[in-house]
Amino acid sequence: MNNYFAHETAVIDEGCRIGEGTKIWHFTHIMSNCKIGKNCNFGQNVVVSPEVELGNNVKVQNNVSIYTGVTCEDDVFLGPSMVFTNVTNPRSAVNRRSEYSRTHVGKGATIGANATIVCGHDIGPYAFIGAGAVITKTVPAYALMVGNPAKQIGWMSEYGHRLEFDQQGVAFCKESQEKYILENNQVRKA
Repeated sequence: MNNYFAHETAVIDEGCRIGEGTKIWHFTHIMSNCKIGKNCNFGQNVVVSPEVELGNNVKVQNNVSIYTGVTCEDDVFLGPSMVFTNVTNPRSAVNRRSEYSRTHVGKGATIGANATIVCGHDIGPYAFIGAGAVITKTVPAYALMVGNPAKQIGWMSEYGHRLEFDQQGVAFCKESQEKYILENNQVRKA
């Protein structure tokens, strides 16, 4: 007996490992040999291509495509209709399956609705990708990225609040009151 929930319209191919407490909703297809962590949630019309790996507590909203070569750590949020790519120069008449690029999404990162992540560019832990952003380069931890192509406009806390650093490079999350340090254009939690 499965220790996860799959709606009767969901399709789960052979060789998948799906963690306890995960929920897979309407018309979602989990393709072969995927590794899905515990307590994940997949909205409707999601496609997870072969051999994708997702950590625990990953939230995948409606109409998301996660292609081969993508890995996500724990607590990642993938907003409605966002998409990953896996080939930088696709052509219908040219088979490039052997050229798939990898993309890694760090713990706690958020990718907003309708964002596109061009393959080969990792997303750092707790980064926040705004709705509709197009990521064309690697994103540092805690970075706030918006636009097309996406540009960094600030830094975010682990609770998803914009950080305002003082002249000493110190900021506090307005919700958690946790302290963050900005040094050499990198943010870390104190």
